[in-house]
Amino acid sequence: MDEQELLERITVNPKIFGGKPIIRDHRLAVEHILGMLAAGDTVETLLEGYAWLEREDVQACLVYARRLVGHERVELLAMES
Repeated sequence: MDEQELLERITVNPKIFGGKPIIRDHRLAVEHILGMLAAGDTVETLLEGYAWLEREDVQACLVYARRLVGHERVELLAMES
């Protein structure tokens, strides 16, 4: 599955979580999946906890996050000595 197909799993519905990105119109935010992964949960743990969740959904969350970070601009501030 290519990145575009994965990203199609991420949806935005203004009626769910105020329009935050969610997975396939379910009430599970991308932010929540990323938080669980950051806390050390494994993909297997996520799949066990959400029966409808698929491995590709988790991968889609990671692609989505990478795309967001890839568009960030970081400006270094000159530090005075």
